[in-house]
Amino acid sequence: MTQQESLVEYGGRRAIITITAILCALLEIVDTTIVNVALNEMRGNLGATLTEVAWVITAYAIGNVIIVPMTSWLSQQFGRRNYFAASIVIFTICSFLCGNATNIWELVFFRFLQGVGGGALLVTSQTIITESYPPEKRGMAQAIYGLGVIIGPTLGPPLGGYIVDNFSWPYIFYINIPIGVVATLLTLQFVRSPKFADKKSVHEIDWLGIALLALTVGSLQYVLERGQEDDWFNSNIIITLTIASVMGLFFFIWRELTYRNPIVELRVLKNGNLRVGTVFSFILGFGLYGSTFLIPLYTQSILGWTALQSGALMIPAALTTAFMMPIIGRLLQKGIPQQYLVALGMLIFFVYSFWGYKIITPDTGKDAFFWMLITRGAGLGLLFIPITTLSLSTLKGIEIGQGAAFTGMMRQLGGSFGVAAITTYISRQSMIHRNDLVSKLDTNNLAVQERVAQMQHFFMAKGKSANDALKAAYQALDLNVTKQATVLSYMDVFLYLGLMFLICVPIVLLVKGNRKKKVDLAEAMH
Repeated sequence: MTQQESLVEYGGRRAIITITAILCALLEIVDTTIVNVALNEMRGNLGATLTEVAWVITAYAIGNVIIVPMTSWLSQQFGRRNYFAASIVIFTICSFLCGNATNIWELVFFRFLQGVGGGALLVTSQTIITESYPPEKRGMAQAIYGLGVIIGPTLGPPLGGYIVDNFSWPYIFYINIPIGVVATLLTLQFVRSPKFADKKSVHEIDWLGIALLALTVGSLQYVLERGQEDDWFNSNIIITLTIASVMGLFFFIWRELTYRNPIVELRVLKNGNLRVGTVFSFILGFGLYGSTFLIPLYTQSILGWTALQSGALMIPAALTTAFMMPIIGRLLQKGIPQQYLVALGMLIFFVYSFWGYKIITPDTGKDAFFWMLITRGAGLGLLFIPITTLSLSTLKGIEIGQGAAFTGMMRQLGGSFGVAAITTYISRQSMIHRNDLVSKLDTNNLAVQERVAQMQHFFMAKGKSANDALKAAYQALDLNVTKQATVLSYMDVFLYLGLMFLICVPIVLLVKGNRKKKVDLAEAMH
């Protein structure tokens, strides 16, 4: 009996381990988006500026991205069960400390530590779930894990909106505590660790590699999260951290390729399928987090919806993805090539994006979104598991865990790039569209004069003088132009996001699959 087979569980024990791991994955991912809707209340309560309170999101993301590539190595050092349990404990304690923070920088510091604890939960929970299932059921195991990863970002905003509306912002952190306590106890009781032969002594640990990794991804994450707000390369901090990120990456690659016991095994990227898979994981993260960010932003800023209404809009799409996951798991078990499913998912995501491009206006109704978002849910369902299995399909043993860490990190970075690119594009393109629209507003044009006169009469009917009513009419026209320009920018984003996925379809179909071998994902992290 191999090490992997000895970790297979059956019956109630497997069900408990699966629920525990999914709870942990959900905890981690929901916390990436749940705070978005509470930022205003935090700002008022803690006396912080908008720039300062945005660090609550940035710090968590930096902690996450730094730790994900190190999870395989850390599992070997401390034992998987111990490392997983310790991560849950760190996450849970930091949730309590976040809720109890008395100023903004305390909150930011504890959010960073919460991100460090949470980053480990994602990849390790994937491994634990997969190892608990026999080889013939591992496609289904990936489907179960995928539920948490895809649904998590969608659940955050409505859950956060409900808690903020009915309680107060600390409860978005306190809600983690009972779940964390239960998950820790279940982990210690039921999760088993594989035996690792290559535990390193303190002197052999790649401390320089850890420092360079933290510098590289921490700096990059800061640049992506804060670039637009700090006006990109007009900010000395952004310039400095961009240089630090580039130099850090160069020396990190050099260190990991030359050191005997690297913290991240880069040689695994020699595998062609993994290289392609990490690129597609990046694109998946770009689309998943980008669209999860884009739709609530549009509905709240343009249509004037509440956070709860915007979040609730995404629930049918999440349920569609949940419905798709077991079906995809079965299709993979029957031997359907992963690249065909990925190509179909990319095509469906293009349809969703083009649909969004066609329907959004300054006053689109709620019903118009329903089938569009159902399409999004179906597309994402077809992407997550096949991309993961395609990435890892030609790896063996310990390489699988190293590959899983790369795909996880690239998905997170893709999301950060997506959100940064979308916010920057909307901000810049809105000005271009506005200037274009204003250039077409000729005051000598009869239609423009009639429109201004109508609005002037409207304001005069409200009791304003003719002069004040005319000023108010021009202000209202200016606001309409700005709103229309912003909507045109959102349309552009939907169109270009869709085209990015469409371009990838033929590339995916050129990738070689591994039809004969069923993917042994359960060896992940060894």
